[in-house]
Amino acid sequence: MRVQIVDPSAYTPPYDHALCAALARAGAEVELVTSRFAYGSAPEPGRYAVNELFYPHARGAAGSRRRLALKLAEHVPGMLGLRRLARTVDLVHFQWLALPWSDRWLLPAAPVVLTAHDLLPREARPGQAAAQRRLYGAVDAVVVHSAYGRRRLVGELGVDPGKVHVIPHGAFSQLTLEPSEALPDPLVDIQAPVVLFFGLLRPYKGIEALLQAWRGIGDAELWIVGRPRMPLGPLRAAAPTGVHFVPRFVSDAELAACFRRADVVVLPYSSTERFDQSGVLATALAFGKAIVLTDVGGFGELAALGAAWLVAPGDPLALRDALTELIADRAARQRLAAAALAAAAGPYSWERAAGLTLALYERLIGR
Repeated sequence: MRVQIVDPSAYTPPYDHALCAALARAGAEVELVTSRFAYGSAPEPGRYAVNELFYPHARGAAGSRRRLALKLAEHVPGMLGLRRLARTVDLVHFQWLALPWSDRWLLPAAPVVLTAHDLLPREARPGQAAAQRRLYGAVDAVVVHSAYGRRRLVGELGVDPGKVHVIPHGAFSQLTLEPSEALPDPLVDIQAPVVLFFGLLRPYKGIEALLQAWRGIGDAELWIVGRPRMPLGPLRAAAPTGVHFVPRFVSDAELAACFRRADVVVLPYSSTERFDQSGVLATALAFGKAIVLTDVGGFGELAALGAAWLVAPGDPLALRDALTELIADRAARQRLAAAALAAAAGPYSWERAAGLTLALYERLIGR
């Protein structure tokens, strides 16, 4: 079976490469069609090919208006180029389609799968949600990462239930820590227990509630690590003692160092109907960490396995109680860590994700 995995803007290289590698191990002939990752190095391909077809002339700083304008100008030519390439494969699986207004008219003729990493755009522009719904109608199958995601698409967005398939987000393998790499500078030599918040810093991530929860926790350090997609000035000014910000993209080695050092990983996301699952959570599972989650998206399904503690979104007092208890209770952290590793090796493994994905492909191409 020949398949293309497509992420035009390289939004999620770790996911793209992990899926391609797992599908290749399962026997598929895989090509990842994407663009150059603007924020650092991408994972090295294994038994699959990589084609950086999209946005070859996009220049400028990552996230800059100049770069975005160049990408917009190159998007339709890139999609037309993909249509030509797709004539040689059995199936095309998009991870992201950033321009749903036009993209649904530019899909290849081969069977098309779309993964709904976001059920709807997280920071939607006018008309974008309706365009996303029409895009779901134009593809042959939609992959979501949780039963929650399926309920949202079918029950509330009206997507054909026969099209929507639940395939859990695989747990990322532990990254190799190079001897020359270490923790980001502000985090070196901290001896206290560490609670880690990691990932893009966006409004829905619940950072304000987390900082409120941290008031009164004096025997640990809170690390907030990731590239900002929101103003941080007011949050940093109001941050209590023991909070350290690393507001930038960090390398894979720094990421691994942060997760290995953390005693607890926290994802205090606020309530949103657009959210399904998290790559940060998949990373925390692979590193076998005690995890505290808010009850949003598909997080409750992971907590039901005993692999995380769950609190209500937007409740700083409940979040403080959970963090305080875990910081003090090593045995509880160890139980959660063991359950996280079991989930990463079982229902949230890439082997299982690849098996379910290939079974879906085979149904779509009639094998």
